[in-house]
Amino acid sequence: MQARQLEVFCMLMRSGTVTGAAAMLNITQPALSQILLHAEDQLGFKLFNRVRGKLVPTREAEELYPEAERIFSELGALRRRTTDMRFGRTGLIRIAATTPPAMSIVPKALLAFRTTYPDIVVRSLIAPLINVVDMIRNGDAPLGIVMNNIARPGIDVETLGYAELICIVPEGHHLAARDCITFADLQNETLISYRADTFPGQLLANAAASENQAFNPAIEIDISITALPFVRNGFGVAIVDGLLPWEQFPGLVRRPLLPRKTVPIALLTSRDRPLTGSHLMMRDYLRQACAGALKDGAE
Repeated sequence: MQARQLEVFCMLMRSGTVTGAAAMLNITQPALSQILLHAEDQLGFKLFNRVRGKLVPTREAEELYPEAERIFSELGALRRRTTDMRFGRTGLIRIAATTPPAMSIVPKALLAFRTTYPDIVVRSLIAPLINVVDMIRNGDAPLGIVMNNIARPGIDVETLGYAELICIVPEGHHLAARDCITFADLQNETLISYRADTFPGQLLANAAASENQAFNPAIEIDISITALPFVRNGFGVAIVDGLLPWEQFPGLVRRPLLPRKTVPIALLTSRDRPLTGSHLMMRDYLRQACAGALKDGAE
């Protein structure tokens, strides 16, 4: 029995009349009757008898109906799923991000996205920059958010904005009373910040040199969140990116760093693998979330 024949059979069993079944299927009664005749010819037995102008299911039809209804329901579910996939309303979205955007931009994007598309599964991955790049290249994650906009072979890089580098100090620290902090203010402090061979580390070293000051972290970090326990436990003060929601962590005070320096936030996608409809939609939500996170951080 073909799919259309199965559909006609199930509608006839549900409605009990050619008129009702034709209306549910949005086809004419003659067309429905023709499909039924073809189905019976292929099966080699009748499915319905006409008794006083009404269709009465045969014993064979009664026996077939439960299984036919199950298959018909599954076909309907398959049609709905393929339609949803065509319009990007279902599926699996994979996002890889370094820690700061993973803790700030991605949650904002997911909250807005899931409100509109609750049936789409989203897989959020946190990894170092080099691993995010690898995941974009091999297709493990079609979307990546990192804090580096350097050009890379095979990857499209879209700069979404710039996050300021800031200072975080323990509550009660004498620098917490300052409106802003300079490199001169940090010369006698235990400094926690990026390694010199990282992008923000190089940026900060050059900025300090231009002020005739030193940039020598006593505690070196690769990602900003690792500075949290050191600062909160009074080991020293840190220069980190301002993208993380530092105000959510008790025991810390956030202050601007002068001269002002920023690091880029970039969206990575593969040049060789076009984004699916759902990933295209998520890309827009990530753009909006980045703009919102940078606005919140500036306030």
